[in-house]
Amino acid sequence: MIVSLREKGRITIPVSIRRALGLRVGDRLRLSVKDGTIILKPVDTVKAEDIKGIIGPFKVEIEEVEGAFGRDLS
Repeated sequence: MIVSLREKGRITIPVSIRRALGLRVGDRLRLSVKDGTIILKPVDTVKAEDIKGIIGPFKVEIEEVEGAFGRDLS
């Protein structure tokens, strides 16, 4: 498949490729170069909506969440 390089170095990933990889607007891709080849790989991320309901309901204290992010509320 051939794509064209546009202004500011932009390309469009064809819809068939986006669908095959499950890519959506806002998804992040890692760009690298190896042996003269451009490589784009989806960055593995997990969104809250993807895992909602998997482990069931439970309570989490805001202090635990802030602590996990390295923030001190005091």
